[in-house]
Amino acid sequence: QVQLVESGGGLVQAGGSLRLSCAASGSFFSINLMGWYRQVPGNQRELVATMSIGGSTNYADSVKGRFTISRDNAKNTVYLQMNSLKPEDTAVYYCNANSILGNYWGQGTQVTVSS
Repeated sequence: QVQLVESGGGLVQAGGSLRLSCAASGSFFSINLMGWYRQVPGNQRELVATMSIGGSTNYADSVKGRFTISRDNAKNTVYLQMNSLKPEDTAVYYCNANSILGNYWGQGTQVTVSS
């Protein structure tokens, strides 16, 4: 089992920045891939960024150059630094961990970008 707890969401003006954190606990050793997804009501959940256990990263085209995923292995925490935020980035952001034990999600954190 893996437990994920997100933090760092909030309200920010367009052009501003936020950093999301995702603290993992439990069978952290089993995780192959961690990432961030987002969802707007009425839409499907979409990939924002992922990072493999080897450090390879993948970003949605819409966030490339603005968002950066990183991790602190000592703290079992993954971060999403979001810069140059746009109103269309408004969504609930979810942390995801894909492990040999299963696929896990955090509870989500709201990010709202005002114009």
